[in-house]
Amino acid sequence: MEIIIERLQEKDAAELFKFESENRSYFEKSVPNRGDEYYNIENFKIKHKELLEEQEKQESYFYLIKDQSSSIIGRINVVDIDRTKNIGHVGYRVGEIHTGKGIANKALKLLLTNISSENINKLHAKTTSINIASQKVLERNGFTRVITDDEEFVMNDQTYRFVHFVWSRT
Repeated sequence: MEIIIERLQEKDAAELFKFESENRSYFEKSVPNRGDEYYNIENFKIKHKELLEEQEKQESYFYLIKDQSSSIIGRINVVDIDRTKNIGHVGYRVGEIHTGKGIANKALKLLLTNISSENINKLHAKTTSINIASQKVLERNGFTRVITDDEEFVMNDQTYRFVHFVWSRT
């Protein structure tokens, strides 16, 4: 499947809310819950506007992963950008019906190409210890596993740890 990534825009709010709502239970199986307030449309619109402001200030970059018909099938972001060190943190999520198709891998490759003009030289990422697919996506794109947290956390009645990765421009 061919995909593109596009920077988040104001016009994306309604479709993005639908995507997040439809995939909520799927996402919450592998990442911490965002809380019920996130799924209230009025709160979502406020958060969307805040993300656009953060992007405008170049503190973060928010991308939508889209298929050939321009439908949202995932998200990939660079957040908490430290311009003094040219470092950011990457995260991504792909809708349930699109998993297992290499979408996250392709999106991360596109992101790494896109940020080459943004002077970001290092990216950090983390995933849960059970999310082997995400760990493989990171490793395939040149990220190196650096540490697994000693501290455990409970999510969905299961105990997990975070696994941390880093990517550096060579």
